[in-house]
Amino acid sequence: MTTCSADPVRQLEELIAERVGPQRYKVWFKNATRFSFADGFVEVAVPNQFIGGWIENHFSNTIRRAAQEVAGTPMEVAFGIDAELAKSLRKKQPDSQVDYVANNPERVARYHKRRGTPPPGPELRGRFDDFVVGDSNRLAYSTALAVARQPATQFNPLFIHGACGLGKTHLLHAICNHLKEHRPDLTCVCVTGEDFTNQFVYAVKSGERDAFRHRYRPVDVLGIDDIHFLANKRATQEEFLHTFNAIAGQGKQVLMASDAHPKLIGHLSESLVTRFVSGMVVKIDPPEKALRIDILKKRMQHMNRDIPDPVIEYVAETFSSNVRELDGALLKLIALADVSGEPLTVALAERAIRDLVQHTLPVLHLSNIEAIVSIYFGLTPADLHTSRKTRTIALSRGIVMHLARKYTNMSYPEIGRHMGNKNHSTVILANRRSARLISEEQIVRWMTPGGEKEAPIRQLMEDLESQLSQSNGSA
Repeated sequence: MTTCSADPVRQLEELIAERVGPQRYKVWFKNATRFSFADGFVEVAVPNQFIGGWIENHFSNTIRRAAQEVAGTPMEVAFGIDAELAKSLRKKQPDSQVDYVANNPERVARYHKRRGTPPPGPELRGRFDDFVVGDSNRLAYSTALAVARQPATQFNPLFIHGACGLGKTHLLHAICNHLKEHRPDLTCVCVTGEDFTNQFVYAVKSGERDAFRHRYRPVDVLGIDDIHFLANKRATQEEFLHTFNAIAGQGKQVLMASDAHPKLIGHLSESLVTRFVSGMVVKIDPPEKALRIDILKKRMQHMNRDIPDPVIEYVAETFSSNVRELDGALLKLIALADVSGEPLTVALAERAIRDLVQHTLPVLHLSNIEAIVSIYFGLTPADLHTSRKTRTIALSRGIVMHLARKYTNMSYPEIGRHMGNKNHSTVILANRRSARLISEEQIVRWMTPGGEKEAPIRQLMEDLESQLSQSNGSA
């Protein structure tokens, strides 16, 4: 076993590296994360939402257990965006991340075939009691609660969508946890779109399709988080369509969550889109100020800390996009107060989150643009950061750069640095090309698994801008 150093953060890094393996640590953690401890929490700072989401989905339990071992007390994991970390990423690291994501089903299939077991599902941590309700998420909460109390009656299927970090996964997990406690007679399975894909690959490779279908098709409630992961995967989509039909045909409940509306998930078959919108499609908006204050107070209660109202209001006014940035700001504030020994005041809060205000807000906005555009074209945000120049990636990257200049206050160099350390001249040329295509009302083309696809760029941009507007709660 690796001998850990005296520094708790270094100890944590060494334990994580030991437990995830050198390759995964190099791809996802080295140069891409920064850890800090504060009052029963370990904060994981990441350069963008894609890396944060991947680490959260795949390594949260590993981080939690390692942090508990280092601290000697139960720990929770919180994620925050630190744009400065983008400068630390190796130039080819985004390429490595895309390769890892693309090959992950094969890796998982081989790993579990050697062990003779199917991949495990996620830990279901979300509960209704922990979900803070406000105007922006009240409909989604009420609908989810109704499904939990009476599944497969009024809202079937249920499709929840919204930007990252707003509580979609929390509600899916809450439904399943409620059913397990109050309806133990029902079989409830909740996995991510990636889990479903990996397990399907495992079944195909091992010749166990019947076992795979027996696991999913007889269930009473099936929840699929990040359903947009099925985009660009034709065989998996076909299998899920049959799974959906089998479950719905028996009058059972299907739950789904995605960063985008079903109609804005690129390369998703029309048959799936039709079924997804046949039930209840509900959106979670970014939290309004009152909800942000309530969320911060809930976190304070959980951490057993007392923070003056003016400080809470300052943090709530400063960060508005999602819950993760609130968590990150609060943890950084508490960590600074503990280290400095100073009282929790607005002045201390301004010092604690000054760099987050300066660097994080525009990058979070750009991350929202990246998420929407990449889902539309069936890519991942990391694809846009790579050095690759396929027709689809080049078109998507140019559109992101154009929208970033239009909707953020980021300069050309800032956009370029965030998107894989591209030269500012690349951003300028991309903006000019996009503006020319729009003014000339050109038809643009890109590749999909089913072949070439085309659309008027003006209509494409209107669809993307509408989704971006909705994701920011302005429409």
